[in-house]
Amino acid sequence: MITFFVCLALLLIGYATYGAFVEKVFHPDDRETPCTRLEDGIDYTPIAPWRAFLIQLLNIAGLGPIFGALSGAIWGPSVMLWIVFGTIFAGAVHDFLSGMLSMRNDGASISEITGIYLGPAMKTVMRVFSVVLLVMVGVVFMVGPAGLIALLTPDWLNVKFWTIVILIYYFVATLLPIDKVIGKLYPIFGICLIVMAIGIGGATVVNHITGSAPMLEMTLQNLHPAAKPIWPFMFITVACGAISGFHATQSPMIARCLTSEKDGRRIFYGAMVAEGVIALIWAAAGCAFYERTGGLMTGLAEMNGGNSTTVYNMSIGLLGPVGGVLAMIGVIACPITSGDTAFRSARLTIADWFKIDQKDGKKRLLLSAPLLIVGYFISLIDYNVVWRYFSWSNQTLAMIALWAGATYLAKYVSKNASFMAAIPATFMSAVSCTYILMADEGFKLSAGICYPVGIVFAVALFALFLFKCIVNGTTETE
Repeated sequence: MITFFVCLALLLIGYATYGAFVEKVFHPDDRETPCTRLEDGIDYTPIAPWRAFLIQLLNIAGLGPIFGALSGAIWGPSVMLWIVFGTIFAGAVHDFLSGMLSMRNDGASISEITGIYLGPAMKTVMRVFSVVLLVMVGVVFMVGPAGLIALLTPDWLNVKFWTIVILIYYFVATLLPIDKVIGKLYPIFGICLIVMAIGIGGATVVNHITGSAPMLEMTLQNLHPAAKPIWPFMFITVACGAISGFHATQSPMIARCLTSEKDGRRIFYGAMVAEGVIALIWAAAGCAFYERTGGLMTGLAEMNGGNSTTVYNMSIGLLGPVGGVLAMIGVIACPITSGDTAFRSARLTIADWFKIDQKDGKKRLLLSAPLLIVGYFISLIDYNVVWRYFSWSNQTLAMIALWAGATYLAKYVSKNASFMAAIPATFMSAVSCTYILMADEGFKLSAGICYPVGIVFAVALFALFLFKCIVNGTTETE
């Protein structure tokens, strides 16, 4: 229990201190924002800061901080270190820069931002990469909640039925103005999310006090039953609970709705810290709830880590039938409120790519319908396969977004300031490269090859950044 509360305190202190430092370095000002200059009543429309925070949190807090954190807990309490320090120094910085750079570039999508700071070749890569990722996110956050709802309803209302129902909702939310569906439903979903987090966290602490399910204290020992290495697998598996490239596709959506840059820290950095808290709660609960044999997380591994059945068992087991159902509603709300905006972001990315005006409802329809149809057919593929490719794609996109942020800071703020993004970008470069070389869905190479190549790849990117942006680059004024 001490480990849990220390980690929780670190997240809050991180927001108050490092978050303030990041804000000071970037220096938000009083310039006119895209939503006031380009207001169209569809995607560019003013939203109150408290509502924008809730939308941002629900956009990014899909199944990642729940399924991902539970899957990461298979390695033991060390997962909490990644959640805490990943959130403070990587994930929240990534989200803040993605949102703020979008505000300073007319609400541009992350692919367009990447092109501005890393060049046209990377813009093309990111356009394709981000659309593919967003569709996969939409699928993951369509099938996942469908499985959860199916556990609470009669057998004839199966996963396929609920997948179609959720798909219909996604179609409506993707097509209509942001303040018509998303803006009105999210405060309700936000309450469900808060109830879920408080309920699961509180029950876990109570069970520790009563001795029925003691919480694990910190150990760096690898508790994975199959001895799968922590590096790089845990860093890819947890994803959204520490850093997520998906968030870079969501932050520009809210960047189009803020009336002041000075709200950026509370909304972008703050929402990521809030997601870190959610991930921390589920990771701690997973470590405590499942039976351990020989010091290994066998019970959690047998339940396949983060999946619908695991979440259902934990919710009912910790909170009883009524509380469990309430927790499940919160869990279901998380992915649904990320899936709808994933497809919406895919529409906006393609619209930015081909300069398609989104005021015209027919044009929005022509972009939205194919994306959702493709998403449905991908949903028929094995869920675990889609999740693995999503996780790697997610972290690779985060790596690219951080390099774009580092380049901006080196060019327009100061060379020293750029290391705020360059260091986590280097770290994520090593993680992503090592994982795809080693993983079953990758090249399946030996650790003796993967680790050195991953490190060399990351060092090479860092050296290239130093040469182009630090040694030869000059600081300019925007």
